[in-house]
Amino acid sequence: MHYLYSGGKAGNSLWPPAGFKQAFGCFAIIFMAVFLTFINYAVAAALPPAVREGATRGPEPGFEPQACATVRLAETGWTDIAVTTAIATRILQSLGYETQTRLLSVPVTFSAMSTGEIDIFLGFWQPSMTADIKPYLDRGEVHIVRSNLQDARYGLAVPDYAYAAGLRRVEDIARFAGELGDKIYGIEPGNDANRLLLAMIEANKDGLGKFQLVESSEPAMLAEVAAAIADSKPIVFLAWQPHPMNRQFRLAYLAGGEARFGAGNAGASVSTVVRRNYDRQCPNIGRFLQNLSFSLVMENNLMDKILGHGEEPDSAVRAWLGSNPPVLAEWLAGVKSRSGAPALPLVQKAFTAR
Repeated sequence: MHYLYSGGKAGNSLWPPAGFKQAFGCFAIIFMAVFLTFINYAVAAALPPAVREGATRGPEPGFEPQACATVRLAETGWTDIAVTTAIATRILQSLGYETQTRLLSVPVTFSAMSTGEIDIFLGFWQPSMTADIKPYLDRGEVHIVRSNLQDARYGLAVPDYAYAAGLRRVEDIARFAGELGDKIYGIEPGNDANRLLLAMIEANKDGLGKFQLVESSEPAMLAEVAAAIADSKPIVFLAWQPHPMNRQFRLAYLAGGEARFGAGNAGASVSTVVRRNYDRQCPNIGRFLQNLSFSLVMENNLMDKILGHGEEPDSAVRAWLGSNPPVLAEWLAGVKSRSGAPALPLVQKAFTAR
């Protein structure tokens, strides 16, 4: 009598039947192959899309981590930075990126970049903001990508008739205190130039100790300038180039403030700043920022449409980009879309579509 299992030799048992070991071995191999395939698919599905695509296709020129999909920019409320930020956001959106823009003061901008809340700031004016950015540069929390505008101006200015009357240098302001009403007109509180002027007043630099800095906003300050010029009264105010005020008013920049603002005859520059390692973590955006530069003519033209004709920055920028394709070719050289496609055809299509 035979048992299913006797503990003896295989030949003395009905189990396992002949050929079972070979069949079982084949089944085990097939099972493991299916199981490992399932595991591979499950792991791949759990990865972020950008990583999953890289694992299957390998990195492409436009390849970036998913963390780069949303680009966060700071804007200060000045028309020139509103223009350049609008240009960058419109192009990035056309390439498949999401964008978020926050209106922040200069000190808050650099602080937010140091904590990773802001990625890009296109409005670092030198030398007026040098003291603001220095601690963050020293700690490696922000990085200057490049200068995006040369031959800019930034400083105190007066109407041409006040200049002709002898108000030609910062040191001359105190002599005209009575006619000026002991006032200097600035822009929004917290602005770098306002803080420089407040420090000069507090230290009684150049005899300015009795002066009051009138802080308001860019439009409010320009309204005061227009009113003073209409009455042929002297006024000292913050001025900068690029800006339509340089065509709107006959003005002159005061000498003597070069160390603080830059030389009156085009000694300032504007640079692009990113948070720590951003252009390395997001190399496609980094390439775009390396290419991105502006001109006084371009910015003046766009700001005139916004301030002089009431156009929204986004609308003015869209129209300008649609009619200036050579600039797009320079800005997008070597740049890809989020999906890895060449950037230029996509952006040209976006801005020429009607």
